[in-house]
Amino acid sequence: MTKLNQIIAVEKGVKSRSFQELTEAHHNLQKQPLLAGISRTYRPKDEEGEQLPPESTRVQVKAEEVLRQTATILTRLFDVTATKDWTNCVARADVTVDGEVLLREVPVSYLLFLEKQLADMLTFVRKLPILDAAESWVYDASADTYATEPTQTTRTKKIPRNHVKAEATEKHPAQVEVYYEDVVVGYWKTVKFSGAMPAKRVNELVERVEKLQAAVKFAREEANGVAVVEQETGEKVFRYLFGA
Repeated sequence: MTKLNQIIAVEKGVKSRSFQELTEAHHNLQKQPLLAGISRTYRPKDEEGEQLPPESTRVQVKAEEVLRQTATILTRLFDVTATKDWTNCVARADVTVDGEVLLREVPVSYLLFLEKQLADMLTFVRKLPILDAAESWVYDASADTYATEPTQTTRTKKIPRNHVKAEATEKHPAQVEVYYEDVVVGYWKTVKFSGAMPAKRVNELVERVEKLQAAVKFAREEANGVAVVEQETGEKVFRYLFGA
């Protein structure tokens, strides 16, 4: 009993071989000398004349024969492809994750679609922004984002001060040096917000996608193990196309 995965395995080889043989047949039909033949015999004018051997060229390519060969080549391809497509209509399997059926009776074509989409989804999820591990984050429901605990920093201002280097005398004024002192004039309260996600959440999402990927691949293999619905369409097609 032939299974769908076996038909899929041989389809590529049948296509490649058919293309190669058809290309060769097509090229031969374009070579006029291969299609042409001739037969010539020589008879001298009189009995004493020179005798020459007959000449002949055999026809090497016959169009009708090429048609028959083409039909034979393509019949196998048509039958294999038809068998695959007809079987794909009935080949289905459940997608099961952690013992629970997530999707029931999924066709092979949709399982292939899911595999492609999940590969793209995995790339997307792995690139999700992650919260800076250097900060301590909590979810702030009012802002609908993650936030840090408030931190307080000071705001300073340079205030000029006078330093008397020498007191004033009757003869000299006081010697005063001006310098600046940083004085706290206020306080900043800072809260950082982020729309990124905790690393744990991203890792969980990656794990889910990978788990579903495995389930879909398993389902596809199961569906591809169904017995094929044998189809023989090629002979009917080419009997109509190339028949007398």
